[in-house]
Amino acid sequence: MKKLIVFDLDGTLAEGNSPLDGEMATLLSRLLSIVKVAIISNHDWPQFEKQILHSDLSQSSHLENLSLLPICGTKFYEYESGWKELYSEEFTAGEKESIIDALQEASTASGFRVSQRWGEVIEDRGSQITFSAWGKNAPVGKKREVDSAKRSAMKARLDQRIPGFCVSLGDTGSIDVTKLGIDKAYGVRKLHENRGIELDGMFFIGETLFPGENDDPEKRGDFLCFEASDPEETKRLIEAILVGLECAIRMVAKIGPSELGERAPVSVVEMG
Repeated sequence: MKKLIVFDLDGTLAEGNSPLDGEMATLLSRLLSIVKVAIISNHDWPQFEKQILHSDLSQSSHLENLSLLPICGTKFYEYESGWKELYSEEFTAGEKESIIDALQEASTASGFRVSQRWGEVIEDRGSQITFSAWGKNAPVGKKREVDSAKRSAMKARLDQRIPGFCVSLGDTGSIDVTKLGIDKAYGVRKLHENRGIELDGMFFIGETLFPGENDDPEKRGDFLCFEASDPEETKRLIEAILVGLECAIRMVAKIGPSELGERAPVSVVEMG
């Protein structure tokens, strides 16, 4: 039975750095009234506030069913009369200094020079340090203009300079540095630890969650992943999920949960 639906944020629930639109907020609110939901991103908490909490979803009466995981689960927020941070796994001051020094040296050596910047180029997100050649507030289109060859060269240099950390290429031209093993799959494991829901009780909607060898079904068990190309496709997936869940609820109401038993999807038996 599926008990938790996990979403990526950028390109899945919202475009770029934009807040959820009205239709997406309404669909997620309906989903929260039936099943638990989590949103995972490599963004920090302020971006979650901008894109999620400053949307119509903040008016939902079922926010206690929503978990928010900034920086791929190195931070974890839940709702209880307001949003509360459960934990934050941050770099030490020494680690931050080493990473920032390496980013500055690698960007210079790789030839990153731009004529205009929008905001900070190196952003300290606590548990992630992010380099954005055009600045963290640059338009999404501008961020995607970053020279891919220079970015790859910078990553290769960083891999040698700071081998004890994970250096990854962000989806909008950034370079992100985290502790080793920090990705969205890590966030899913933190959901399991903090919510007590097994992997086969979840499924994920967004970009590929288990890249490379971890995509082996034997390694990820019954964990289901659905790739959504954009928020419009995500909306259609949510609508299909809602149809199935709402039909199941009507079935429970009509014949009773005891007769459905293990045939009931998600957590319909418990709701009945």
